[in-house]
Amino acid sequence: MGVHLISPRPPFVGATKRDKAIQFSRLSLVTVAALFPEDAEVRIINDSIDTIDFDQKVDLVGITSMTSTAPRAYEIADRFREKGVPVILGGFHVTALPQEASLHADAVIMGEAEGVMHDVINDLQIGKLKKFYQATEMPSLVGLPLPRWDLLNGSKYYSEVNMVQTTRGCPFNCAFCSVSDFYGRTYRTRPIPDVIREIKELSNRTVIFFVDDNIAGRPSYAKKLFKALIPLNIKWFGQGSVMIARDRELLELAARSGCLGLFMGFESLSNSNLRQVGKATNNVRNYSTVIKKIHGSGIGIVGAFIFGLDSDDDGVFEETVRFIENNQLELASFAILTPLPGTRLLKSMQEQGRIIELDWAKYTLGKVVFRPKLLTVDQLQDGYNWTRKHMSSYSSIFRRTLHFRKTALLSLPLNLLMRKSSRKFLKNAKASRRA
Repeated sequence: MGVHLISPRPPFVGATKRDKAIQFSRLSLVTVAALFPEDAEVRIINDSIDTIDFDQKVDLVGITSMTSTAPRAYEIADRFREKGVPVILGGFHVTALPQEASLHADAVIMGEAEGVMHDVINDLQIGKLKKFYQATEMPSLVGLPLPRWDLLNGSKYYSEVNMVQTTRGCPFNCAFCSVSDFYGRTYRTRPIPDVIREIKELSNRTVIFFVDDNIAGRPSYAKKLFKALIPLNIKWFGQGSVMIARDRELLELAARSGCLGLFMGFESLSNSNLRQVGKATNNVRNYSTVIKKIHGSGIGIVGAFIFGLDSDDDGVFEETVRFIENNQLELASFAILTPLPGTRLLKSMQEQGRIIELDWAKYTLGKVVFRPKLLTVDQLQDGYNWTRKHMSSYSSIFRRTLHFRKTALLSLPLNLLMRKSSRKFLKNAKASRRA
């Protein structure tokens, strides 16, 4: 059985084929690849850097899709189906809009693949694929097959970083996030011995990125995991919430286990905004204290912020920049509020008649697709662009990284990589406006 598993390129590719150093390998497709029989000839294709051969003979094409890559996913699917190749679509966008996806696929997988892949493969072999597949219950995370990292051409990816998942889901239910819908509003953990076995099997353990949406979402589990990681002497990054700073033991164990940095959703500097999107665990008054505690443990922070929430006015951009620089956040990530399919945010904005764009290719988190309350569409877009430009300036980078914390050694080169990506984004945005 010949199988192609494809990750479609996003509407704006931040890297070119020459920029292989910043192309990280994806966990989703190597995980799905492990569910196929051993004799299957599986090839993983990253549409951003690989060439798709639509004429190559293949028995099955599987495509994963986020909302912004859905148009490209459908384009790829349609071309293969024109040649008589069965196509299966899956991923976050497909799970939220299965009927839409079914117009471009022989089969649609909703939710996690582990619970249905056995049936999918059997039905494919007898030529009777069903239109929709969805597990009746969340699949077990016990004894999962190891991801097929061997299928990736290491020269095309930043090979110093490997990805591992220890939990699925998130204990929170933010209005703008599609994670809760995809994982059925559950938070499940893998057996820690399974996680340790997977890490030990990695060919390169220099740096690991734990892809969990909130690695410390269940503190009791996280503490056991971090204790088990200590003897491995690894370095790792992950995603967590501000709540990790409330538990001194948890934070200390994270640092001892090799945590270099955490991607953390501050989201907004307005408590009104935080209540609006259901992020009641955050309190703006505690942000600086949280940052000091995390920095004090030797862990860096990538602060994530959203622009366009209902209490945001034209001062939000400079206010956010000042906060980031004053608190010396090593890195920052910005997004324009985007009502993704499957979220409560989309439903509420549809009811209010605020959606102005339904071209999924524009749902990149970097374009305005709705009507803000206290800003015009142009003010929100221009403010977002200005923030990215300012934060990728050398003056801002040095202001945030030139200090005596050990996190500066890593955050400076990462900022320079992000500067390159931001400059390409801004150049592309300027060209799009001219067009």
